[in-house]
Amino acid sequence: MRVLRMLSTQGVNTMHNIYNIISDIDILNNETKRMNCPECGGYKTFTISNNMGRLLWNCYKASCSISGSKPVHLSVEDIKRTLHKEEKKAEHFVMPEYVVPYKGQPDITRFMERFDLMGGLHHDVKDNRAVFPIVHDGITVDAIGRSLRNSLPKWKRYGNSGLPFTSGCGKVAVVVEDCVSAVVVGSDVYVGVAVLGTSLSDIHKRYLSQFSAAIVALDPDALPKATEMCKDLRSVVDTVKVLRLTDDLKYKHPNDIEKLTAIGEEINGTSINT
Repeated sequence: MRVLRMLSTQGVNTMHNIYNIISDIDILNNETKRMNCPECGGYKTFTISNNMGRLLWNCYKASCSISGSKPVHLSVEDIKRTLHKEEKKAEHFVMPEYVVPYKGQPDITRFMERFDLMGGLHHDVKDNRAVFPIVHDGITVDAIGRSLRNSLPKWKRYGNSGLPFTSGCGKVAVVVEDCVSAVVVGSDVYVGVAVLGTSLSDIHKRYLSQFSAAIVALDPDALPKATEMCKDLRSVVDTVKVLRLTDDLKYKHPNDIEKLTAIGEEINGTSINT
């Protein structure tokens, strides 16, 4: 258990000093501490809380106006504690009998050629979907199917793991909406992480917390959502950037690839090969 450092109330008269004191406090996630106010000296009127990646502080004395907040990094242990569950070893997922490996089926072939995909897909012969196996730690834990004939839903999850589809083995996560974009960006530099939407679940954040840097690259019509996701992701990832796309990343627009390369180099001197 980490110990809260003692706060001195002497000589602290500015918000700058308050901020420095708050920055020096070590407090667990979902923990609240109460103490004497370092600004007005009020007895036990000052509280500090760590609320899922954000420190919040406030003095409840009417004559004192001190309050504020700042983001802090959550460890994997913090996230586990918040969710009240331990990380479970991934369980092997068995494909439904109507989902079969790709063996030259024409619809799958056309889909792969359209996006320049190399392979690894399955075919849902019942709903006619291109199926992307979700593999974590070398184990197939789930699968996601994409409609090939515009039937709804466009994307279908076959299991209940909640884990994102990923592609690549790099050190920088690129968060995208769909599996095709994840495959396009996945490389030895980036890990494409498809969340199938414009928001992050707790499972997504738990997975992404292993990265020290991430790029949010949602579709162009979801820029406001990308900005929100960026703020949310900063609670578990140290460096997060938003990539403003010209087109969906799966279409590999030259401007988008150039901007992605520039952000990658800004983060750690990396680039993408397409």
